Amino acid sequence: MVEPAHPKRRRAASWILAVVLAVCVTMGAVGCSPSLGSPPCMPPEYQVKPSSAKPGEAVTVSAPDATCNPRYGSNAQIRIVFTDGMGVEVLNTTAPMTDKGGFAFTTEVPTPTAVGEVAVYAAPEGVDWCDDTGKNNRAGSGEGELEMASCAKPLKPLTITK
Repeated sequence: MVEPAHPKRRRAASWILAVVLAVCVTMGAVGCSPSLGSPPCMPPEYQVKPSSAKPGEAVTVSAPDATCNPRYGSNAQIRIVFTDGMGVEVLNTTAPMTDKGGFAFTTEVPTPTAVGEVAVYAAPEGVDWCDDTGKNNRAGSGEGELEMASCAKPLKPLTITK
């Protein structure tokens, strides 16, 4: 036979349950939920400046913060890769990125970079945006409108001159 709970324990359990329910209701009322509202959005488009450089010259790869909330976190990183016209990866590094996807990374064009067009790749590190259907797979099902994602690797040109 199970003995009934002590009245003080029942009151404490009821009080804890009431607090938890009040917090959940309040969070839902202000748009906060375990899913944090709408699905994460796509990263902002990045740019490469200048569009032409010589080995040893400075180049900046950057993007503004997104106008939506991609939710990368406080330790977010951007992966930046330069692949020259000969197919040689001359730079592969990470740099800090904001929670909203903004970053600015300046580097010198590596000396062994072949003259011609370099493909510059920049994307959030450790985040896979695409599944085989092109859907934003960072978004859980049933969380508002899903943003279609391009499964193509984002590349920007940088012309290397002598």
